[in-house]
Amino acid sequence: MGTGRGYTGMTVRALKSVQDLADAGLIADGDATGLDRLAQHYAISITPAIAALIDRTDPNDPMARQFVPDMAELTVTPEERGDPIGDFAHTPVEGIVHRYPDRVLLKAVHICPVYCRFCFRREMVGPKGDGLLSGAALEQALNYIRDHTEIWEVILTGGDPLVLSPRRLTALMAALSAIEHVKIVRFHTRVPVVEPGRVDADLIGALNASGKVIYLALHANHPREFTADARAACARLNAAGIVLVSQSVLLKGVNDDVDTLATLMRTFVENRVKPYYLHHPDLAPGTSHFRLTIAEGQALVAALRGRVSGLCQPTYILDIPGGHGKADIGRAEISADTGGCYTVSDYQGGQHRYPPSDN
Repeated sequence: MGTGRGYTGMTVRALKSVQDLADAGLIADGDATGLDRLAQHYAISITPAIAALIDRTDPNDPMARQFVPDMAELTVTPEERGDPIGDFAHTPVEGIVHRYPDRVLLKAVHICPVYCRFCFRREMVGPKGDGLLSGAALEQALNYIRDHTEIWEVILTGGDPLVLSPRRLTALMAALSAIEHVKIVRFHTRVPVVEPGRVDADLIGALNASGKVIYLALHANHPREFTADARAACARLNAAGIVLVSQSVLLKGVNDDVDTLATLMRTFVENRVKPYYLHHPDLAPGTSHFRLTIAEGQALVAALRGRVSGLCQPTYILDIPGGHGKADIGRAEISADTGGCYTVSDYQGGQHRYPPSDN
Protein backbone atom coordinates (compact mmCIF):
# COMPACT_ATOMS: atom_id res chain seq x y z
CA MET A 1 0.00 0.00 0.00
CA GLY A 2 1.46 3.33 -1.03
CA THR A 3 1.40 6.64 0.71
CA GLY A 4 -0.08 8.42 -2.33
CA ARG A 5 0.17 12.12 -3.02
CA GLY A 6 -1.89 14.76 -1.36
CA TYR A 7 -3.07 12.64 1.59
CA THR A 8 -3.82 14.93 4.52
CA GLY A 9 -5.65 12.67 6.97
CA MET A 10 -9.31 11.90 7.60
CA THR A 11 -11.45 11.74 4.45
CA VAL A 12 -14.72 13.67 4.56
CA ARG A 13 -16.53 11.97 1.67
CA ALA A 14 -16.72 8.51 0.21
CA LEU A 15 -13.82 7.44 -2.01
CA LYS A 16 -15.33 6.34 -5.32
CA SER A 17 -12.52 6.38 -7.87
CA VAL A 18 -8.95 5.19 -8.29
CA GLN A 19 -7.79 8.80 -8.08
CA ASP A 20 -9.65 9.19 -4.77
CA LEU A 21 -7.80 6.15 -3.44
CA ALA A 22 -4.44 7.55 -4.54
CA ASP A 23 -5.20 10.95 -3.00
CA ALA A 24 -6.15 9.26 0.28
CA GLY A 25 -2.90 7.28 0.39
CA LEU A 26 -4.60 3.91 -0.08
CA ILE A 27 -2.78 2.88 -3.26
CA ALA A 28 0.64 3.62 -4.70
CA ASP A 29 0.66 6.15 -7.55
CA GLY A 30 2.08 3.54 -9.91
CA ASP A 31 -0.88 1.20 -9.37
CA ALA A 32 -3.47 3.64 -10.72
CA THR A 33 -3.32 2.59 -14.38
CA GLY A 34 -4.00 -1.07 -13.71
CA LEU A 35 -6.68 -0.32 -11.16
CA ASP A 36 -8.46 1.97 -13.62
CA ARG A 37 -8.99 -1.13 -15.75
CA LEU A 38 -10.34 -3.00 -12.73
CA ALA A 39 -12.69 -0.12 -11.89
CA GLN A 40 -14.36 -0.54 -15.28
CA HIS A 41 -15.59 -3.95 -14.07
CA TYR A 42 -16.27 -3.52 -10.36
CA ALA A 43 -17.50 -0.55 -8.33
CA ILE A 44 -15.39 1.28 -5.75
CA SER A 45 -16.69 3.04 -2.65
CA ILE A 46 -15.09 3.44 0.77
CA THR A 47 -16.85 5.55 3.38
CA PRO A 48 -14.93 7.96 5.63
CA ALA A 49 -15.59 5.67 8.62
CA ILE A 50 -13.86 2.76 6.88
CA ALA A 51 -11.07 4.85 5.32
CA ALA A 52 -10.15 6.03 8.84
CA LEU A 53 -9.68 2.40 9.96
CA ILE A 54 -7.21 1.42 7.24
CA ASP A 55 -3.58 1.20 8.36
CA ARG A 56 -1.65 2.69 5.46
CA THR A 57 1.65 1.38 6.87
CA ASP A 58 0.51 -2.27 6.83
CA PRO A 59 0.60 -3.95 3.40
CA ASN A 60 -1.53 -6.78 4.84
CA ASP A 61 -4.09 -4.64 6.62
CA PRO A 62 -7.35 -6.64 6.92
CA MET A 63 -9.49 -3.54 6.49
CA ALA A 64 -7.73 -2.55 3.28
CA ARG A 65 -8.03 -6.10 2.01
CA GLN A 66 -11.81 -5.96 2.31
CA PHE A 67 -12.35 -2.62 0.58
CA VAL A 68 -9.33 -1.45 -1.46
CA PRO A 69 -9.31 -2.93 -4.99
CA ASP A 70 -6.55 -5.35 -5.91
CA MET A 71 -5.34 -6.42 -9.34
CA ALA A 72 -5.89 -10.03 -8.23
CA GLU A 73 -9.58 -9.38 -8.90
CA LEU A 74 -8.90 -9.57 -12.64
CA THR A 75 -7.91 -13.25 -12.27
CA VAL A 76 -11.03 -15.36 -12.85
CA THR A 77 -10.78 -19.09 -12.16
CA PRO A 78 -12.76 -21.72 -14.10
CA GLU A 79 -15.19 -22.50 -11.28
CA GLU A 80 -16.19 -18.87 -10.70
CA ARG A 81 -19.49 -17.53 -12.02
CA GLY A 82 -21.38 -14.25 -12.30
CA ASP A 83 -24.34 -15.56 -10.28
CA PRO A 84 -22.53 -17.82 -7.80
CA ILE A 85 -25.48 -18.67 -5.55
CA GLY A 86 -28.07 -19.01 -8.32
CA ASP A 87 -30.33 -16.01 -7.63
CA PHE A 88 -31.52 -15.87 -11.24
CA ALA A 89 -32.78 -19.46 -11.13
CA HIS A 90 -35.26 -18.44 -8.41
CA THR A 91 -36.34 -15.01 -9.71
CA PRO A 92 -40.01 -15.20 -10.73
CA VAL A 93 -40.25 -11.41 -11.14
CA GLU A 94 -37.66 -8.65 -11.07
CA GLY A 95 -36.42 -7.92 -7.54
CA ILE A 96 -37.65 -11.18 -5.97
CA VAL A 97 -35.65 -14.32 -5.15
CA HIS A 98 -37.92 -17.14 -3.93
CA ARG A 99 -35.56 -20.00 -3.09
CA TYR A 100 -37.26 -21.35 0.06
CA PRO A 101 -41.02 -21.83 0.53
CA ASP A 102 -41.67 -19.44 3.43
CA ARG A 103 -39.39 -16.50 2.61
CA VAL A 104 -38.25 -14.29 -0.23
CA LEU A 105 -35.47 -11.84 -0.89
CA LEU A 106 -36.65 -8.41 -1.98
CA LYS A 107 -33.82 -6.61 -3.78
CA ALA A 108 -35.13 -3.05 -3.88
CA VAL A 109 -31.73 -1.49 -4.52
CA HIS A 110 -28.36 -2.59 -5.93
CA ILE A 111 -26.30 0.24 -4.45
CA CYS A 112 -24.08 0.04 -1.34
CA PRO A 113 -22.23 2.60 0.80
CA VAL A 114 -19.10 0.43 0.41
CA TYR A 115 -18.23 -2.22 -2.17
CA CYS A 116 -16.61 -5.30 -0.67
CA ARG A 117 -13.94 -6.77 -2.90
CA PHE A 118 -15.29 -10.31 -2.33
CA CYS A 119 -18.98 -9.50 -2.97
CA PHE A 120 -20.98 -12.41 -4.39
CA ARG A 121 -23.26 -9.95 -6.23
CA ARG A 122 -20.40 -7.85 -7.60
CA GLU A 123 -21.68 -8.31 -11.17
CA MET A 124 -25.02 -6.72 -10.19
CA VAL A 125 -24.22 -3.91 -7.72
CA GLY A 126 -22.77 -0.44 -8.09
CA PRO A 127 -23.38 2.56 -10.37
CA LYS A 128 -23.16 0.31 -13.44
CA GLY A 129 -25.31 -2.39 -11.87
CA ASP A 130 -29.07 -2.81 -11.61
CA GLY A 131 -29.64 0.39 -9.56
CA LEU A 132 -33.02 0.98 -7.89
CA LEU A 133 -36.07 -1.03 -8.79
CA SER A 134 -38.43 1.14 -10.81
CA GLY A 135 -41.78 1.97 -9.25
CA ALA A 136 -43.52 -0.47 -11.58
CA ALA A 137 -41.02 -3.27 -10.86
CA LEU A 138 -41.31 -2.72 -7.10
CA GLU A 139 -45.11 -2.88 -7.30
CA GLN A 140 -44.85 -6.11 -9.30
CA ALA A 141 -42.52 -7.55 -6.64
CA LEU A 142 -44.93 -6.54 -3.87
CA ASN A 143 -47.82 -8.09 -5.80
CA TYR A 144 -45.86 -11.34 -5.95
CA ILE A 145 -45.52 -11.27 -2.15
CA ARG A 146 -49.23 -10.43 -1.77
CA ASP A 147 -50.22 -13.34 -4.02
CA HIS A 148 -48.06 -15.95 -2.25
CA THR A 149 -49.57 -16.49 1.17
CA GLU A 150 -46.87 -18.99 2.13
CA ILE A 151 -44.38 -16.11 2.43
CA TRP A 152 -43.85 -15.54 6.16
CA GLU A 153 -40.61 -13.53 5.97
CA VAL A 154 -39.38 -10.83 3.58
CA ILE A 155 -35.62 -10.23 3.53
CA LEU A 156 -34.56 -6.80 2.27
CA THR A 157 -31.18 -7.08 0.60
CA GLY A 158 -29.54 -5.89 -2.57
CA GLY A 159 -27.31 -3.86 -2.54
CA ASP A 160 -27.76 -2.46 0.93
CA PRO A 161 -31.40 -1.58 1.72
CA LEU A 162 -30.39 0.99 4.34
CA VAL A 163 -29.08 3.33 1.62
CA LEU A 164 -32.74 4.02 0.84
CA SER A 165 -33.96 7.31 2.23
CA PRO A 166 -36.23 7.14 5.30
CA ARG A 167 -39.07 8.35 3.07
CA ARG A 168 -38.64 5.52 0.56
CA LEU A 169 -38.10 2.99 3.33
CA THR A 170 -41.22 4.13 5.19
CA ALA A 171 -43.30 3.75 2.03
CA LEU A 172 -41.92 0.26 1.43
CA MET A 173 -42.57 -0.79 5.02
CA ALA A 174 -46.11 0.58 4.84
CA ALA A 175 -46.73 -1.64 1.82
CA LEU A 176 -45.41 -4.69 3.68
CA SER A 177 -47.48 -3.74 6.72
CA ALA A 178 -50.64 -4.30 4.70
CA ILE A 179 -49.67 -7.89 3.78
CA GLU A 180 -51.15 -9.91 6.63
CA HIS A 181 -49.30 -13.19 6.00
CA VAL A 182 -45.88 -11.48 6.20
CA LYS A 183 -44.87 -11.59 9.86
CA ILE A 184 -41.11 -10.93 9.76
CA VAL A 185 -39.07 -8.35 7.87
CA ARG A 186 -35.30 -8.81 7.89
CA PHE A 187 -32.67 -6.35 6.64
CA HIS A 188 -29.19 -7.38 5.49
CA THR A 189 -26.83 -4.43 5.86
CA ARG A 190 -23.36 -3.11 6.56
CA VAL A 191 -24.54 0.43 7.34
CA PRO A 192 -24.20 0.38 11.17
CA VAL A 193 -20.44 -0.29 10.86
CA VAL A 194 -19.54 1.45 7.59
CA GLU A 195 -21.77 4.53 7.89
CA PRO A 196 -23.00 4.54 11.50
CA GLY A 197 -24.20 8.15 11.45
CA ARG A 198 -26.91 7.08 9.01
CA VAL A 199 -28.57 5.09 11.82
CA ASP A 200 -30.55 8.01 13.23
CA ALA A 201 -34.07 8.47 14.55
CA ASP A 202 -35.54 8.89 11.05
CA LEU A 203 -34.00 5.65 9.76
CA ILE A 204 -35.00 3.69 12.86
CA GLY A 205 -38.52 5.08 12.58
CA ALA A 206 -38.67 3.89 8.99
CA LEU A 207 -37.45 0.41 9.94
CA ASN A 208 -40.23 0.10 12.51
CA ALA A 209 -42.93 1.65 10.32
CA SER A 210 -44.48 -1.68 9.30
CA GLY A 211 -45.41 -2.86 12.79
CA LYS A 212 -43.90 -6.25 11.84
CA VAL A 213 -41.19 -8.00 13.83
CA ILE A 214 -37.90 -6.56 12.53
CA TYR A 215 -34.59 -8.38 12.37
CA LEU A 216 -31.37 -6.81 11.14
CA ALA A 217 -28.49 -8.99 9.94
CA LEU A 218 -25.32 -6.98 10.42
CA HIS A 219 -22.41 -7.83 8.12
CA ALA A 220 -18.98 -7.36 9.70
CA ASN A 221 -15.81 -9.40 9.19
CA HIS A 222 -13.22 -7.95 11.56
CA PRO A 223 -13.43 -6.65 15.15
CA ARG A 224 -11.87 -3.33 14.13
CA GLU A 225 -15.10 -2.50 12.31
CA PHE A 226 -16.75 -1.99 15.72
CA THR A 227 -15.69 1.58 16.37
CA ALA A 228 -17.31 3.63 19.13
CA ASP A 229 -19.71 5.07 16.53
CA ALA A 230 -20.59 1.62 15.22
CA ARG A 231 -21.26 0.35 18.77
CA ALA A 232 -23.49 3.38 19.38
CA ALA A 233 -25.44 2.64 16.18
CA CYS A 234 -26.01 -0.94 17.35
CA ALA A 235 -27.17 0.38 20.73
CA ARG A 236 -29.72 2.66 19.03
CA LEU A 237 -31.10 -0.24 17.03
CA ASN A 238 -31.29 -2.45 20.10
CA ALA A 239 -33.05 0.28 22.07
CA ALA A 240 -35.67 0.49 19.32
CA GLY A 241 -36.53 -3.19 19.73
CA ILE A 242 -34.84 -4.35 16.54
CA VAL A 243 -33.30 -7.80 16.88
CA LEU A 244 -29.72 -7.98 15.59
CA VAL A 245 -28.01 -11.06 14.20
CA SER A 246 -24.66 -11.30 12.45
CA GLN A 247 -23.36 -12.44 9.13
CA SER A 248 -19.67 -12.67 8.29
CA VAL A 249 -17.60 -14.14 5.50
CA LEU A 250 -14.57 -16.28 6.30
CA LEU A 251 -11.85 -14.49 4.35
CA LYS A 252 -8.20 -15.31 3.81
CA GLY A 253 -6.06 -12.48 5.15
CA VAL A 254 -8.94 -10.89 7.07
CA ASN A 255 -10.29 -13.24 9.73
CA ASP A 256 -8.82 -16.67 8.96
CA ASP A 257 -7.21 -17.20 12.35
CA VAL A 258 -8.98 -18.36 15.48
CA ASP A 259 -7.98 -15.36 17.63
CA THR A 260 -9.47 -12.82 15.19
CA LEU A 261 -12.57 -14.93 14.65
CA ALA A 262 -13.10 -15.39 18.39
CA THR A 263 -12.69 -11.66 19.04
CA LEU A 264 -15.13 -10.86 16.23
CA MET A 265 -17.80 -13.20 17.59
CA ARG A 266 -17.36 -11.94 21.14
CA THR A 267 -17.61 -8.36 19.88
CA PHE A 268 -20.90 -9.16 18.19
CA VAL A 269 -22.30 -10.62 21.41
CA GLU A 270 -21.02 -7.70 23.51
CA ASN A 271 -23.08 -5.43 21.23
CA ARG A 272 -26.20 -7.61 21.48
CA VAL A 273 -25.73 -9.04 18.01
CA LYS A 274 -26.30 -12.81 17.98
CA PRO A 275 -23.78 -14.64 15.76
CA TYR A 276 -25.77 -16.23 12.95
CA TYR A 277 -23.97 -17.08 9.70
CA LEU A 278 -20.28 -17.47 8.90
CA HIS A 279 -20.22 -17.82 5.11
CA HIS A 280 -17.68 -19.78 3.14
CA PRO A 281 -16.65 -17.38 0.33
CA ASP A 282 -18.78 -17.74 -2.78
CA LEU A 283 -17.42 -18.45 -6.25
CA ALA A 284 -17.75 -14.84 -7.43
CA PRO A 285 -15.47 -13.77 -10.30
CA GLY A 286 -12.03 -12.53 -9.24
CA THR A 287 -12.27 -13.59 -5.58
CA SER A 288 -10.08 -16.70 -5.40
CA HIS A 289 -7.46 -14.86 -3.34
CA PHE A 290 -10.02 -14.63 -0.52
CA ARG A 291 -11.00 -18.29 -0.43
CA LEU A 292 -9.77 -20.83 2.08
CA THR A 293 -10.41 -24.52 1.57
CA ILE A 294 -13.47 -25.95 3.27
CA ALA A 295 -11.19 -28.14 5.40
CA GLU A 296 -9.37 -25.03 6.64
CA GLY A 297 -12.68 -23.39 7.46
CA GLN A 298 -13.94 -26.44 9.31
CA ALA A 299 -10.76 -26.53 11.39
CA LEU A 300 -11.21 -22.87 12.35
CA VAL A 301 -14.84 -23.41 13.33
CA ALA A 302 -13.90 -26.46 15.39
CA ALA A 303 -11.21 -24.44 17.18
CA LEU A 304 -13.77 -21.69 17.84
CA ARG A 305 -16.11 -24.17 19.53
CA GLY A 306 -13.47 -25.05 22.06
CA ARG A 307 -12.49 -21.47 22.77
CA VAL A 308 -15.56 -19.24 23.17
CA SER A 309 -19.03 -19.33 24.70
CA GLY A 310 -21.90 -21.05 22.95
CA LEU A 311 -23.43 -17.59 22.55
CA CYS A 312 -20.57 -16.77 20.18
CA GLN A 313 -20.93 -19.72 17.79
CA PRO A 314 -22.02 -18.94 14.20
CA THR A 315 -23.21 -21.54 11.72
CA TYR A 316 -20.61 -22.20 9.02
CA ILE A 317 -22.53 -22.00 5.74
CA LEU A 318 -21.93 -22.77 2.09
CA ASP A 319 -24.35 -21.43 -0.52
CA ILE A 320 -24.44 -24.32 -2.97
CA PRO A 321 -23.73 -23.03 -6.50
CA GLY A 322 -26.63 -23.27 -8.90
CA GLY A 323 -29.30 -21.99 -6.52
CA HIS A 324 -29.64 -25.08 -4.32
CA GLY A 325 -29.62 -23.15 -1.04
CA LYS A 326 -27.47 -23.13 2.07
CA ALA A 327 -25.74 -26.09 3.68
CA ASP A 328 -24.28 -26.23 7.17
CA ILE A 329 -20.77 -27.37 6.30
CA GLY A 330 -19.61 -27.36 9.90
CA ARG A 331 -21.70 -30.51 10.27
CA ALA A 332 -22.50 -33.66 8.32
CA GLU A 333 -24.03 -32.00 5.26
CA ILE A 334 -20.71 -32.14 3.45
CA SER A 335 -18.28 -34.99 2.80
CA ALA A 336 -14.87 -35.01 1.14
CA ASP A 337 -14.40 -36.75 -2.20
CA THR A 338 -11.15 -37.18 -4.10
CA GLY A 339 -9.13 -34.42 -5.75
CA GLY A 340 -10.10 -31.66 -3.31
CA CYS A 341 -13.82 -31.92 -4.16
CA TYR A 342 -16.83 -32.39 -1.88
CA THR A 343 -20.38 -33.70 -1.98
CA VAL A 344 -22.86 -31.32 -0.34
CA SER A 345 -26.44 -32.17 0.67
CA ASP A 346 -29.05 -29.46 0.18
CA TYR A 347 -32.07 -28.95 2.45
CA GLN A 348 -34.20 -31.23 0.25
CA GLY A 349 -31.68 -34.10 0.34
CA GLY A 350 -30.18 -33.44 -3.11
CA GLN A 351 -26.49 -34.18 -3.62
CA HIS A 352 -24.21 -31.63 -5.29
CA ARG A 353 -20.55 -31.61 -6.22
CA TYR A 354 -18.41 -28.68 -4.96
CA PRO A 355 -16.77 -27.02 -6.80
CA PRO A 356 -19.30 -27.69 -9.60
CA SER A 357 -18.08 -29.74 -12.53
CA ASP A 358 -20.48 -28.25 -15.10
CA ASN A 359 -18.19 -25.43 -16.37
